[in-house]
Amino acid sequence: MPEDQDSEPLDMERYLDVARRRYPLFLISLFLGWIVVWGASWILPVRYKSSTQILVEQPSMPKDYVISNVNDDLQDRVQNITEQILSRTRLLHIIDHLNLYGGSTSRHTPDEKVARMRSDIEIELVRDPTTLKVTAFKIDYTARSPRVAQRVTGELTNLFINENLEVRQQQSEDTTRFLQSQLEAARQSLAEQDAKIRVFKGQHVSDLPSQQASNLQILAGMQSQLENEQDALNTARQQQVYLQTLINQYRTLQSTSRGGEGASTGLPGGLPAIEKELDRLRSQLADLSSRYTDRYPDVQKLKIQIANTEKMRDQLIADLKGPPKGGSQPDSAARDLTDPSQTSPLLQLQGQLQANKTEISNREQAIAGLTAKVGEYQARLNDEPIREQQLADLTRGYDQSKASYDDLLKKENESKMATSMEEMQKGERFRMIDPPSLPLKPDFPNRLKFCAVGIGVGLALGVLVAGGFEFIDGRLHSEAEIKALLPVKVISEIPHIATPADERKRKGRLWLRWAMTALVFAVILTGSALSYLHS
Repeated sequence: MPEDQDSEPLDMERYLDVARRRYPLFLISLFLGWIVVWGASWILPVRYKSSTQILVEQPSMPKDYVISNVNDDLQDRVQNITEQILSRTRLLHIIDHLNLYGGSTSRHTPDEKVARMRSDIEIELVRDPTTLKVTAFKIDYTARSPRVAQRVTGELTNLFINENLEVRQQQSEDTTRFLQSQLEAARQSLAEQDAKIRVFKGQHVSDLPSQQASNLQILAGMQSQLENEQDALNTARQQQVYLQTLINQYRTLQSTSRGGEGASTGLPGGLPAIEKELDRLRSQLADLSSRYTDRYPDVQKLKIQIANTEKMRDQLIADLKGPPKGGSQPDSAARDLTDPSQTSPLLQLQGQLQANKTEISNREQAIAGLTAKVGEYQARLNDEPIREQQLADLTRGYDQSKASYDDLLKKENESKMATSMEEMQKGERFRMIDPPSLPLKPDFPNRLKFCAVGIGVGLALGVLVAGGFEFIDGRLHSEAEIKALLPVKVISEIPHIATPADERKRKGRLWLRWAMTALVFAVILTGSALSYLHS
């Protein structure tokens, strides 16, 4: 039997019979469920939502002209501004200013008021669907009064706009100040590097790489001058030997001339030497004249030597020839009394010899000075690679500091321009597209939605109530149930004979059900219409 019953198809007649029996309970449960939910929509406190949308305007100046020095991540900036605006201090100021949440007479603590206001504020970012870039954002505020909702939304909107301007300007000024501090540090570093280079150049002004060509030229000139001095020293030493020879010859010639006629024998020995020296001096003069002018010191000196030598030659010739034949005896006696060593040619030779010694000493000192200077300049040239490396190290640090300084100077100028742009409010800014709306209908509760939810709750409640009563009812309501309980089959049945009174009762119950159904649905439709009109 149970297996046969489980395999039987769904008995729709049975369920219809249950629906006919439990229809009043279902209808009453439906009405009660709906009336409770729908009535709650009229009991719950009404809340109005005021909304506004703020557009994010791009800078009016082209980015190629002025580069912004503010964080370009709009979402992060909006989040930071939101956190600042939703801070306890800001919200308490708005609550006290607009006397929100019961004002000073409210039992709520300030923290509870701030928490409630935060829950009543909604901020939604609006993105471009193609680029997903934030282009605007919405601000919503919910309150029990439409005017209050509008005023609070306006206050929040002004806070967002003003706070954005302040934040951007503050960030721009902070960036400029940071760059200025970095630029000042770079300027000091550059000045230190420049001072090091100046000190280094001042200490090594003569052996810097830039002085290499000048040092080489000076060294070449000194070497040439040293060679000339050495040549002049050799010439002076030859001149010394020559003058000493002349002096010796002249003294020998004078001593032999006092001895008698043999004085004429000394003439050929002295004059050829003088003539030879004159030829040498004239040849040297011709060589110097081909290279230098007459004002050159060596040329003038040679001319003086040639003149003195010629004068000495003429004097020597005149002395060797003796006094004139008609000369007086007193002059001869005076000559005999005079020291031969003090005669005029000899004095001239001795003077020239002394001058020659002085010249040799001066030449030697000059050569020693030139040799020391040549060594000094050679040492400079030898130190130039070291100085070049040291200067390159200093210059490399200076170049790096200079490049850093120039880069910071450029960034500082750009940042100053960006700060000026922010101060003139030409940068990115928030602009309110529409003023905060004045809500005419409440945002909560949505009575039409509550009406639909009530119908659903009533249907579910009706099914549960009807099903529950059917489940706990132990009576038999159909012939099939009676037959299932009998051990034998039913041979015949006695039909139900309805009397006119029974028929009237059945029709009365039927009209009552339809009347109840019409009343319930009329009430639901009326409530739905009222909800629609007030939604």
